[in-house]
Amino acid sequence: MLDRLLGRAKVSHDASAVVTGAGSGIGAAFAIELARRGGALVCSDVDEAAARRMAGSIIERGGKATAIRCDVSKFEEVRALAEQSQAWFSGPPTLIINNAGVGAGGAAIGDAPLDDWVWTLGINLWGSIHGCHVFTPILREAGPSPRGIINVASAAAFGAAPGMAAYNVSKAGVLSLSETLAAELAGTGVSVTVLCPTFVKTNIVESGRISEESSQLANRLMRWTGFSPDKVARICLDAHDRGELYCMPQLDAKIGWTVKRLAPQAYTRAAGLISRINLP
Repeated sequence: MLDRLLGRAKVSHDASAVVTGAGSGIGAAFAIELARRGGALVCSDVDEAAARRMAGSIIERGGKATAIRCDVSKFEEVRALAEQSQAWFSGPPTLIINNAGVGAGGAAIGDAPLDDWVWTLGINLWGSIHGCHVFTPILREAGPSPRGIINVASAAAFGAAPGMAAYNVSKAGVLSLSETLAAELAGTGVSVTVLCPTFVKTNIVESGRISEESSQLANRLMRWTGFSPDKVARICLDAHDRGELYCMPQLDAKIGWTVKRLAPQAYTRAAGLISRINLP
């Protein structure tokens, strides 16, 4: 009722949406939830078979979807994704979710291979940059319909966890990118939300470049405190519909964000000390 009184548009309902990394995890959850809300989906993933399975699952449930392979680290492939998506929608999309990402960690700065930095930043940061660079002009010029961009970052963007530098930097870049984009799009009708979850029960640990010790710790934390991808997707889409720039679905992310802003030096020191605790 309040949304109607305020004239607030619900971008996630009946959306023409492009979701990268839609083959699994949070991306798959976004695709399924958007289809449930009446949307038509372009399910994109570097794993074409996974994208096709997701699109097929949506179609089997009575939804509308197609699969397009895309490596978001490559600009030409993201540009092709935009062209193919517009052809399939017969017009511009209304919602872009830059979700494709990978995990990396387990070694300190100076010890982590530079190849891991290049790989992580290429997908996590440049993937979102490519998505915003290509799709922002399309959305901005699409007219009065509700439009939006969701960039998937992480609480790692401000968490400063030791041994996770490449991942932290990539997600911090996505956070800054989203804030800048929101400022540039103010008043255009295109809303921006950046998602910063803590632990989500996905396969990112298994598919990333993460040391065995860090993988075991991450898996334990996922089991103890992690939200399901479905819950994270619902919370984020609802936040986007409310016009919120920041979406931190879990309480620990909200607490970390607040403490980091109020006492950044103490927070960073504490992050270093906590990382040395040998959790069972």
